[in-house]
Amino acid sequence: MRRREAAGVRTAEAGVRRREAAGVRQAPTGEVIGLDRVTKVYRTGTVAVTALDDVSLTVPRGTFLAVMGPSGSGKSTLLQVAAGLDTPTSGTVTVGGTDVSGLNEARRTVLRRDRIGFVFQGYNLLPAFTVEQNVTLPLRLAGRAPDRDWIRALVGRTGLAEVLHRRPAELSGGQQQRVAIVRALAARPDIVFADEPTGALDVRSSGGVLTLLREIVDELGQTIVMVTHDPAAAARAHEVLIMADGRIVDVMREPGAPALAARLTSLGAR
Repeated sequence: MRRREAAGVRTAEAGVRRREAAGVRQAPTGEVIGLDRVTKVYRTGTVAVTALDDVSLTVPRGTFLAVMGPSGSGKSTLLQVAAGLDTPTSGTVTVGGTDVSGLNEARRTVLRRDRIGFVFQGYNLLPAFTVEQNVTLPLRLAGRAPDRDWIRALVGRTGLAEVLHRRPAELSGGQQQRVAIVRALAARPDIVFADEPTGALDVRSSGGVLTLLREIVDELGQTIVMVTHDPAAAARAHEVLIMADGRIVDVMREPGAPALAARLTSLGAR
């Protein structure tokens, strides 16, 4: 685990230097997500399936981490447990130093609302609401006034300024996913979890969304963990975790898509 942590710290430091050169105000540094010997076992009657098997992981602030692996490798469970959507059977999960695994459901809900953003494959936009209403709705439900300057900056960066009064059905898939990304960032979360964010998009739209995600990390200091099956998508990240049988079996730093595809093929051939 030490090798993985050292690589993550180097990546974070490089991101800080890039943002300083660009004149971007720095967010606090340090660990955003920590998993310490986390195991997750699902039980159905007498059958037990170990989805995560003694996983330890540190995600430094300001990094873009992708998670890949064969079907059933545990990558989706890793996201759910790290994001506080599910609880581990054993081990500890922390978000910004807060032990999420020790919170009850009500407190986990508040933590997710205030400190975690989510981007899903299906966008999850409300069809009757405009783009602007979709973006600000989570803040309003939490009783928080939107930071108009921050949202204006996000909208400008994502190219949505001209469509704020349209509804999701009037947008392309790529535009809808950009709305979902702005919504996830609106509350300035500690971390954004993206679950197959380009899975429903064509190649051109997918490339635009991935470029945006990388810019958000490199230029704004955001932290993103993305689960994906696509080597081309994962290759946009700083680091890629490879999972198999509920464990982290490899960490690849800024790999190319061919190298990722080859590594996944080798796992399928075991």
